[in-house]
Amino acid sequence: MKYLVLFLIIGVVLYVMSRKRSAPPPTPRRPRPSAAPQLEGMVACGHCGLHLPRSESLPGPDGQVFCSAAHRDAGPRG
Repeated sequence: MKYLVLFLIIGVVLYVMSRKRSAPPPTPRRPRPSAAPQLEGMVACGHCGLHLPRSESLPGPDGQVFCSAAHRDAGPRG
């Protein structure tokens, strides 16, 4: 009985050791970009107050910006 336990332990140790050898090597890390990403300003819709990036806003009268054409047509909330 003691030999059966001994062979079982040896088998488990060999199995674990073989799994470690066949594991894929760690992937190399990509270097961080040296330049920081460009941040874009946020603006609030003149009608509903929704905050959105300036590039996605629609210009309106008097320099106001809006989130959609419907809110631009409705005008500022009074």
